[in-house]
Amino acid sequence: MKLGIDRVLEDPAIRRPLAGRRVALLAHPASVTRSLAHSLDALASLGDLRLTAAFGPQHGLRGDKQDNMIESPDFEDPVHHIPVFSLYGDVRRPTAAMLDTFDVLLVDLQDVGTRIYTFITTLRYVLEAAASHGKAVWVLDRPNPIGRPVEGLRLRPGQESFVGAAPLPMRHGLTMGELAHWFVRELRLDVEYEVVAMEGWRPSEGPGYGWPLGERSWVNPSPNIPSLWTTRPYPGTVLLEGTTLSEGRGTTRPLEVLGAPDLDPRALLATMSSLAPQWLRGCRLRPCWFEPTFHKHVGTLCAGFQIHVDDPAYDHDAFRPWRLMAVAFKALRTLRPDYPLWREFVYEYEPGRMAIDVLNGGPLLREWVDDPAATVGDLEAMVVADETAWLAERRGVEVY
Repeated sequence: MKLGIDRVLEDPAIRRPLAGRRVALLAHPASVTRSLAHSLDALASLGDLRLTAAFGPQHGLRGDKQDNMIESPDFEDPVHHIPVFSLYGDVRRPTAAMLDTFDVLLVDLQDVGTRIYTFITTLRYVLEAAASHGKAVWVLDRPNPIGRPVEGLRLRPGQESFVGAAPLPMRHGLTMGELAHWFVRELRLDVEYEVVAMEGWRPSEGPGYGWPLGERSWVNPSPNIPSLWTTRPYPGTVLLEGTTLSEGRGTTRPLEVLGAPDLDPRALLATMSSLAPQWLRGCRLRPCWFEPTFHKHVGTLCAGFQIHVDDPAYDHDAFRPWRLMAVAFKALRTLRPDYPLWREFVYEYEPGRMAIDVLNGGPLLREWVDDPAATVGDLEAMVVADETAWLAERRGVEVY
């Protein structure tokens, strides 16, 4: 298959409209070509393209900032001698001065198909800035590594944040190029934009189901997404960031595990199975113990479970990680009603809001977990309504 960046590099006809225009690149460490060259270096080597600036999103253009809410500075690229502007530093949106450095912005970001991943928000912000300043945006498309399935509650009105750019469900099933189409349509943006589509992307075929296993190397799009297998549970396990439970940061399997020093994993799994066995399908859940070397519960033995999605038990159509985490929280609340589950801190610069609410795009999940009378059927009804509405709404923007 071919990614958008490879098509731009290989076909002079595709990049012909860039002739005579100043070009900037928005990229990160996973912005690589088929040969694993960074997109900035590959584009800079072209003789017919004038590269005048670069931008980095959260975690940086080339370097990896390990955790959330660690900002990156602006700098001059030491090889290409162009300014590199951070969109996760002093600003989140490109300023007028930044916009003055280019005519066309190429966006080459590997996403993971989950609403809270901040590259989606950055995409929205650069499209809006381009529309207001007469700039053009080209999205060089890449795979959604978790494919087409949709899951989770949609973000509620008034709950927008840097981890919630729009009323998407947690797992939206679109590529960055398709999301660009959706943003332009829904926000009614008057902007010059282009999506350089992939060739040969087959999101419904195994064993990759969205990622071309055997054709493309995996490069971390952020430091705690070390493999394809991490992306699969991520639409659920990212919710752990809003809890006191460890999501495995500080271990070699971040966002594939759940644990805390005072959990009984076997009792937790048994209760989850009794509450919603259908929400545990499509994966294997293994009791495990781990000791984080940093982040929550650092240096303390945690008990919990690992979500395994890398063997023949994985069922792409049945696996529902958002529901899996929802029932894990409900089971813990059932076993221990007074457990201090919700983490109290300012998450992603949103003071006055519970971190779990910022992550989930509203309080509905937390309220369901904390309500002893709320049933699995109650949450299922809300989620199915949101998922059905989104599937209908995204029609017309799907490229593949």
